[in-house]
Amino acid sequence: MSLLDVSGLDAGYGELQVLSDVDLTVADGEYVAIVGPNGAGKSTAMKSVFGIADRQGGTITFDGTDITSYPPETVIHEGLSYVPQTANVFPSLTVDENLRLGGYILDEIPTARREAIFERFPVLANRGNQTAGTLSGGQQQMLAMGCALMLDPDLLLLDEPSAGLAPDLVGEMFDRIDDVNDAGTAVLVVEQNAKEALRRCDRGYVLANGENRYEGSGDDLLNDEEVRRQFLGG
Repeated sequence: MSLLDVSGLDAGYGELQVLSDVDLTVADGEYVAIVGPNGAGKSTAMKSVFGIADRQGGTITFDGTDITSYPPETVIHEGLSYVPQTANVFPSLTVDENLRLGGYILDEIPTARREAIFERFPVLANRGNQTAGTLSGGQQQMLAMGCALMLDPDLLLLDEPSAGLAPDLVGEMFDRIDDVNDAGTAVLVVEQNAKEALRRCDRGYVLANGENRYEGSGDDLLNDEEVRRQFLGG
């Protein structure tokens, strides 16, 4: 049984339908990427899993539990954490305050959890008292991931983690995602940098016009001539 199983998903915003009959799965510990052109519905698929977009049909099952009707405040208790593309930290709060908010549903945050975040993202280790708004874009993105990992989720949802980063920081960001996955956390990532995402992931989905178009291992999709021609620039 998959950790995450999305079946026949129709979703959108209000009366606007963006996704039509979308299927995707993520196994325990797997790294899965969703790629495709702008407007394909990639972020909507992820937001549907977390309960932000409107689910209009189909089912979403997580670890054997039907979460199709769950709002985000309930989903987060099931073992999913989500990092949005923008506005993903509190800029006026310190790094430590952001991390504590990341674990807000816990009665007590283990000290080891915070230390583990700093070990995974060393650039944050000496910045606990620095306000998040003064961090660089890459540091803010790492802080956002750290906040999501404070709950030690089974599945980490990442929406465009490399967006807005300087080219020399993109590889480092993907390295950190690799580290998270290597430590045992399943990852579902939406990414415009399709080639890099497919190089890193176990499996990928290509969405177009709100529908499944291709599915396969990252390597298979990278080497598929039609995928390359239509979606990867040849």
